[in-house]
Amino acid sequence: MFGYSMADIGNIVVMQGFSGLSMFTVLLLMALGLAIIFGQMGVINMAHGEFMTIGAYTTVLLSKVAATYGFTNYYFIFAIAIAFVLAFAVGYFIEFIMIRHLYKRPLDTLLATWGLSLVMQQIFRSTFGAKEVSAELPEWMLGSFKPTPDIDIPINGVFVMVLAALVTFGVYMFMYKSRWGLRVRATVQNRTMAGAVGINTAKVDRVTFALGCGIAGIAGAAFTTIASTGPTTGTLYIVDSFMVVVFGGAASIVGTIASAFGIAQAQSILQFFMTSSMGKVSTLLVIVTILMMKPEGLFASKLRK
Repeated sequence: MFGYSMADIGNIVVMQGFSGLSMFTVLLLMALGLAIIFGQMGVINMAHGEFMTIGAYTTVLLSKVAATYGFTNYYFIFAIAIAFVLAFAVGYFIEFIMIRHLYKRPLDTLLATWGLSLVMQQIFRSTFGAKEVSAELPEWMLGSFKPTPDIDIPINGVFVMVLAALVTFGVYMFMYKSRWGLRVRATVQNRTMAGAVGINTAKVDRVTFALGCGIAGIAGAAFTTIASTGPTTGTLYIVDSFMVVVFGGAASIVGTIASAFGIAQAQSILQFFMTSSMGKVSTLLVIVTILMMKPEGLFASKLRK
């Protein structure tokens, strides 16, 4: 940080902070889906990033259709909904043909979903090509606000933050204020007893897994506003997403939000003053140190013994 005045450092922190918010929203949406799958179900889904890629490619394709038929300013909201539905449907199918046979076998689940991720990447590569592609954003998402002459706040970043807030609120309402959420939590707490009182635990598992995948699809739609999409796009975020869930505390929405925000901001600010790799390593060292002192994460779930 030598060579910078205090005013320069302040502006850099603010600008990188807003840059980090875009990364925060993608990480949060990815981690919310992963928290449902890993935190609630104990499934280590190494293909979670590929469900994000499904949402990203869906948005890119719809942007091309919108550009052809002249409704670019309106397509993005529909793209978010369609990305969720497609990722949800694929997740539902994958749970039925593969995941349901691997519950309580974490190593097998890890290996199987890792293989699934490689298969899905090859499908993307064969279908869309190896080159990265970008979505054409609506005009109302372009440009930025300038609260001061030195600070630019991109409009697309504000949009994805609002989207992340709405999705987070929706997940909270679904998990803690709905009858289905009650069934999910009952199944997690005591599967045998939940089945005894008439809850279809197999259906709960399938819909819960699919919901997590659907949220990753929304993350993919949000991702297209800040970067281009390629066959391996999802793998860039899977490690950070697991880190967010473990650091925040499995099955804790508040922990997921706090962890995603802290990790995204730390990486964004540190990477300005260091190399990208050193910024990630420094963030990881801090997280490992905290987890050594508090291995259950920042916000551990309280369970009855």
